[in-house]
Amino acid sequence: MVVVVTSVIAVLGTLLGASLSHLLQSRTTARSERFARGERLRQERIDAYCTFGGALANYRRGQMDYWYPRHDGRTDDPADLHELRREAQRLRAGAMEAMFRVELLTDAPALPALARRAMDAVDRIPRAGDRDELEIARNASRTLIHEFIAASRPHVQLP
Repeated sequence: MVVVVTSVIAVLGTLLGASLSHLLQSRTTARSERFARGERLRQERIDAYCTFGGALANYRRGQMDYWYPRHDGRTDDPADLHELRREAQRLRAGAMEAMFRVELLTDAPALPALARRAMDAVDRIPRAGDRDELEIARNASRTLIHEFIAASRPHVQLP
């Protein structure tokens, strides 16, 4: 009888040990998966925010490249102006695509709103009537791009 009781206790101990081991491994695996998912999202956000900032800076440059020949008389060729305008439109499309990634990846409503404000500021550059207005538009767009990057920093820092 003692042998049977000892065997039953051994079997129950083995089952309990296996169950606890499974439970602990499941929790460890779930924690590791959550960490990996969070890190992947953080890396995607870093990429999206940097890509948007860079695309917006390129679009800003394209807008100024379009503004100067029109207002300084650097070119009289309508084909050149048309090509510069097409380049600015291409750069805007790239910036819009990057902004869409920002909107998809962030859970902070203020960040996409700031991204749209920065995009609008760059959109206004060609409307500047003279160099003084251009300087104001340039400074406003530069400031908003930097504000966007600064506002995105807390969303990509390690916890």
